[in-house]
Amino acid sequence: MNFQPLGKRVLIKRLEEMKTTASGIIIPDNAKEKPLNGEVVAVSKEVEDIKTGDKVMFAKYGGTEIKLDNEEYLVLSIDDILGIIK
Repeated sequence: MNFQPLGKRVLIKRLEEMKTTASGIIIPDNAKEKPLNGEVVAVSKEVEDIKTGDKVMFAKYGGTEIKLDNEEYLVLSIDDILGIIK
């Protein structure tokens, strides 16, 4: 994959959520919401605070979903990122 975000944007790969509850109940895929955190895969040259490999939390309705090499990604404006998970 060769994708370079432009402007103040980053490319995110969503992190998988747990598929079972604490009590062991399995949650079907169609009942789950998409995760609101992910790993930064690519960063535009204008972004200074976030690096490739950072794990971030982002706004629920932010970004644009794209598909590259049969993988789903999210292109987010830096303003849609709420913070870095340490």
